[in-house]
Amino acid sequence: MKRIISLILSSALALGLLSGCGGVTSSAPPADDSPAESSSQSEQGNAAALGSLSTFSSDTLDGGIFTQDDVKAKDITVVNFWSTTCGPCIVEMPDLAEFAKALPDNVQLVTVCLDGYGNEDAVREIVQQAGFEEPVLLTGSDDLLELARNLIYTPTTVLADSDGELVGDAIIGAKKDLSAVYLEAVNQALAAGGKDEITLETN
Repeated sequence: MKRIISLILSSALALGLLSGCGGVTSSAPPADDSPAESSSQSEQGNAAALGSLSTFSSDTLDGGIFTQDDVKAKDITVVNFWSTTCGPCIVEMPDLAEFAKALPDNVQLVTVCLDGYGNEDAVREIVQQAGFEEPVLLTGSDDLLELARNLIYTPTTVLADSDGELVGDAIIGAKKDLSAVYLEAVNQALAAGGKDEITLETN
């Protein structure tokens, strides 16, 4: 079953995401044959239109399991979707690593490698070179699978609250000043939930 789920994620990647992989301003509208609902999401960025993360399970690169309970344990979970064939995704990985290391305990960042299952060695090399030490999800079930199916571009990053509801806008494409963009998004999500804003910790 895990293999089937991961192959569906890879199929979603092949059908829609590879054509959308782009540079710093990867926000062009999808192809004409894309569903109208997805087109609206891409242009307006409403993350909630993509789905939620209230019920799911995923195997991770280090052999663990990541579920909705891990999301529930934090005020905000930042989820970055990427692939090994997306150049901008790989280029931004060191910035993701730096941002993740500077987060306080109530916020976490994880990535989902859409073509990672069966490609673990390549994924491991990319994240190790980038210094990324947070969970890397390789498979997906339930809400995570549905969310992956609804994506158009990589990289795409969404924020989930402790209930697994996606909040704010999806962050589409790689960003030049990733930490500033992500910090603003996290603080907007925290404020919307009545939580205190954060600052990034310096080492």
